Amino acid sequence: MTQQSSAYQDKNDYQELVVDKLLDKDLDDTESLSNEATPTYGLESLGIKNVRHIYRNLSIPKLIEHTLARGQGVLASNGALCVQTGKYTGRSPNDKFIVEEPTSKEEVHWNKLNVPISEANFDLLYRHALSYVQGRDLYIFDGFVGGDPKHRMGVRIINELPSQNLFSHQLFIRPSEEELAHHKADFTVLAVPGLKGDPENDGGINSEAFIVAHLGKKLIIVGGSYYAGEIKKSVFSLMNYFMTKQDVLPMHCSANMDAEGNTALFFGLSGTGKTTLSADPERRLIGDDEHGWSKDGIFNFEGGCYAKTIRLSKENEPQIWEAIRFGSLMENVVLDWAERMPDYDDDSITENGRVAYPIDYIPNAVVPSVGQHPNTVIFLTADAFGVLPPISLLTKEQAMYHFMSGYTSKLAGTERGITEPEATFSACFGKPFLPLSATVYAEMLGERLDRHGTKVYLVNTGWSGGPYGVGQRFAIKHTRAMVSAALKGQLDDVKFKPHPIFKVLIPESVPGVPAEVLDPKSTWNNPAAYDQQAKDLARRFVQNFKRFETAREEVIAAGPCAD
Repeated sequence: MTQQSSAYQDKNDYQELVVDKLLDKDLDDTESLSNEATPTYGLESLGIKNVRHIYRNLSIPKLIEHTLARGQGVLASNGALCVQTGKYTGRSPNDKFIVEEPTSKEEVHWNKLNVPISEANFDLLYRHALSYVQGRDLYIFDGFVGGDPKHRMGVRIINELPSQNLFSHQLFIRPSEEELAHHKADFTVLAVPGLKGDPENDGGINSEAFIVAHLGKKLIIVGGSYYAGEIKKSVFSLMNYFMTKQDVLPMHCSANMDAEGNTALFFGLSGTGKTTLSADPERRLIGDDEHGWSKDGIFNFEGGCYAKTIRLSKENEPQIWEAIRFGSLMENVVLDWAERMPDYDDDSITENGRVAYPIDYIPNAVVPSVGQHPNTVIFLTADAFGVLPPISLLTKEQAMYHFMSGYTSKLAGTERGITEPEATFSACFGKPFLPLSATVYAEMLGERLDRHGTKVYLVNTGWSGGPYGVGQRFAIKHTRAMVSAALKGQLDDVKFKPHPIFKVLIPESVPGVPAEVLDPKSTWNNPAAYDQQAKDLARRFVQNFKRFETAREEVIAAGPCAD
């Protein structure tokens, strides 16, 4: 049993029966390729030698069988494979590094999240990885990232675990037989979670986990962490670098379209409602997380979705609920021992329970995942201070400002030590994954908004009438009505007025929404208290924006007035 499966030991009778049956046959069958007799699919070019078996692009059932046979997961009652990731139940941002090397050194925006590591230390870690995989089984997924063939990149994911290879199979774009036969990898990820780093002897790393990207070699090593999201976000980080060289704006957002092909983008940090609001049964899903905006339109980077499961319900998220079935991979979801029923309300393992599934598990998804230039962009925030309007229109410069700010707030009680609402800023709504300066991405966004006449709305799904603990959260039905009105063009002829502090433009009316909630100040019992709270948040915006030293003056001037 590995670290992944310890919570299931001694209680999984069904699992034992499956394992016994599978262990009756040797896993070294026609789908496995041993070093001694058959090709290695070019692994020797990476220095990978003397591995036990190589399994390339196995089918979903076979990957599930291999996981069960190794005791690394169990089948839930809904048919999904369920695994645990041990110590790391989410990304480990303090363990992510970029190699400081000549081809990218001058371009990378070095900061607390883009931490340099020397080529010598990368080579040392890579040698450890090559030594570690000797005598072990490896699983290869050869596929693609980028739904637009003009900007598609070949990706090779090499996994120690069959469950993580299933994740790769479902999250990235799966090749046809002909494409597989001629596949060429532009990016390579070597994921060896069982290899633990040693900060004392492996120079430059901080813990047993390490995620190291070499932009020059287009190669990433993921070690020490069983959390599959590290693989996904590593590839996204590479796309955030290389897509800009193709004049494609990489974006951390979801996207959908209506029956006429009008597309919309949704940006927002965790807890803002991005997944819920973009999974609209009246619209077709293009993708849930990562996209590019080229001269031809938008396209999904991925071939699947990676949704949070905490407090998931069939009533509120029916599409995600139905997508969790055979072939899906659940991480850190608590199961009832007797019936293997998932308990999505149980956060005893983590709040960050996840499920990965292919996008075609979503009814009426757009396949291939491409769309025209977006008519509408939605920035989502959950303002727990209760001062931002529930919906407001942004000028191009304001859109660039709020894109670079990436604001939302954490709530009191959600994390240890947080006793009142806390402002959170994540540049471009994806700061941990940006190798370049946020200004680069914001300028690309502004140019596209200008060229295509795209409208941008800031939608606050947070509080009204006071801060968290005093006011009330906006009703989801009103938020849905506001988003719907923006997407359908029902606000095009409505009059707007500027907010005196945040300068954003507030509509005088929205179909299906009470007019009194549109101006946040009018919902507070004490207008003076509102002004004080609003100015306090405005000062936080201004202070945060000081780090963008290369931002243009007109973008800086589009921000809130703190005085």
